[in-house]
Amino acid sequence: MESIKQIYRIGHGPSSSHTMGPMRAARMFLERNRGAVRFNVTLYGSLAATGKGHMTDAAILEVLTPVAKTDITWEPKVFLPFHPNGILFESFNEKDEELDSWTIYSIGGGTLANETYNELTQGQVYEMHTIRDIQAWCEKTGHSYWEYVEECEGPEIWDYLAEVWEVMQQAVHNGLEAEGILPGGLGIRRKASDYMIRAKGYGSSIKSRGMVYAYALAVSEENACGGQIVTAPTCGSCGVMPAVLFHLKESRDFRDSRILRALATAGLFGNVVRTNASVSGAEVGCQGEVGVACAMAAAAASQLFGGTPAQIEYAAEMGLEHHLGLTCDPVCGLVQIPCIERNAFAAARALDANTFSNFSDGKHRVSFDQVVEVMRQTGNDLPSLYKETSEGGLAKNMEH
Repeated sequence: MESIKQIYRIGHGPSSSHTMGPMRAARMFLERNRGAVRFNVTLYGSLAATGKGHMTDAAILEVLTPVAKTDITWEPKVFLPFHPNGILFESFNEKDEELDSWTIYSIGGGTLANETYNELTQGQVYEMHTIRDIQAWCEKTGHSYWEYVEECEGPEIWDYLAEVWEVMQQAVHNGLEAEGILPGGLGIRRKASDYMIRAKGYGSSIKSRGMVYAYALAVSEENACGGQIVTAPTCGSCGVMPAVLFHLKESRDFRDSRILRALATAGLFGNVVRTNASVSGAEVGCQGEVGVACAMAAAAASQLFGGTPAQIEYAAEMGLEHHLGLTCDPVCGLVQIPCIERNAFAAARALDANTFSNFSDGKHRVSFDQVVEVMRQTGNDLPSLYKETSEGGLAKNMEH
């Protein structure tokens, strides 16, 4: 299992698989084709179906057009067998002869892979790749999940997570300050600042929940506008973790050092899902994005409140289990409806999962690893129209 740095990628929205991944792929192709005078890029499947709303073409053109003329070809009905998010890059010389071609797939969280190259298997850092084994190690040694992260990643991981936490906090602040209409044509107004103001007018319980909503909306709206965020584990679910952690820091005065340990624990759980299933909405639906984000945030909250390894695992298990089957059907292919609200609800659900698990002794029948496998199977069984193609569900039936 590779570094949790692959779960927490700092970049710009609105989509890790449809924006970050294709942009990274374009840079890699450009590096080996500096002499080309023309590029053609073919987008397949989900990338083509919702690419305009996710600004996939804009991300690719930003890299390639300063060097050479670039054409984009859209093939939304063609699904390549390796993954729904396929991209074919082609380069040509002044005689219009093909110099190079490369098929690559954006498999979620900004990660790239194809039949011969897979960033999921590059630079293996963790020997264990199931929570069952890691939890057993924790209980045997007396260590916590975050200590396993430090043992495998080295002390330098804390500098990286400090940067991640700084970007997350800045995204909350930026989102709370901003107002206006989100881009894309749906006419959705930013709500984060309004929710914050209204939340402050209530008593402690409702105020607390309202502030969580506001923080999640703030980051998700920043993502929708192409602002800087951190994948956790994706752009589409980037509001959940910051909302929970920012709320707990503000309301409980947790030190940053403890927040970083919670980030490490959460990253470990997200990494297990990414390794054994998927965090790609185009592959398994929104359960792999918002569901995993909820599990990560639940684990982080449990860590902060002093949960045992068993209680932390239970919190994460609930966060993912109760998102099983969640479809990815973004209206107009934008990371707005239902994505933004889902981040707010998942943040609240993560806190509920933490509370529920900490009332227990951590013992339960369904393990986190079992839920991960069920999520993978469920994702395989979902029709493609519910996996980030905007051909079914809300995307098909909502008037806009």
